[in-house]
Amino acid sequence: MKRLLEFLKSHPVVGLDTSIFIYHLEDHPRYAPATEIIFHALEEGRNRGITSFLTLMEILVKPKIEGLLEVARDYEYYLTTFPNLTLFPFELEITRKASDLRAVSRFKAPDAIQLATALHHGATGFLTNDRMFEKVSVLEIAILDKVMK
Repeated sequence: MKRLLEFLKSHPVVGLDTSIFIYHLEDHPRYAPATEIIFHALEEGRNRGITSFLTLMEILVKPKIEGLLEVARDYEYYLTTFPNLTLFPFELEITRKASDLRAVSRFKAPDAIQLATALHHGATGFLTNDRMFEKVSVLEIAILDKVMK
């Protein structure tokens, strides 16, 4: 986990992809130890996390499909009140940045929105587990599988 700690130390403001939240909330056996480090850094104020409201939408789908409305409410509360984590709306400037990213890198719309949100709000690093982001050069990308080694 040394690489993850170094990444967090180098980037006081980090963008967080949806997968990071899913691993954390579902206590994923492989990834939860890493997400614990990430969320602990946010909670202590060593880092500030940036994500889009798209993350919340994606996270709420599974519990709603399963009829777990209380779980969905708990997830929403957790994400919207977590210290040093900000969820941002999809606005015009982010739309423009996301369309630029899609045009150049052929990102899927959700990935472009997440990355554009992070960039627009000052992130210098982005945490994900999606290797598609490896082609990004506008900020440093940390692929969870790689920084856990």
